[in-house]
Amino acid sequence: MVLFRRLLGDVLRDQRMQRGMTLREVSAEARVSLGYISEIERGQKEASSELLASLCTALEVPLSAVLREVSDAVALEEAAVAATRIPVPTRVAPHGDVVASAA
Repeated sequence: MVLFRRLLGDVLRDQRMQRGMTLREVSAEARVSLGYISEIERGQKEASSELLASLCTALEVPLSAVLREVSDAVALEEAAVAATRIPVPTRVAPHGDVVASAA
């Protein structure tokens, strides 16, 4: 199962590290507790829209860019999950309809 909060945390951590910022610096700038930001980055807590906006402002990255990056990560994980599913064998019925075969 794809967890949005985990992928969001990964993106926020990557953005913070790319900017060379510590959790303490982001915490002070966003006025959010360091521990709470850490939990968000680890995918343990959900970020409200207001909190996410504060974090993006502190990181000087547009919210739309963060959401786009998370969306891309979700799509990749969904594709990976879909690729691991075993296809259901099908057959064509005499009248031309495709039906799933009982395995």
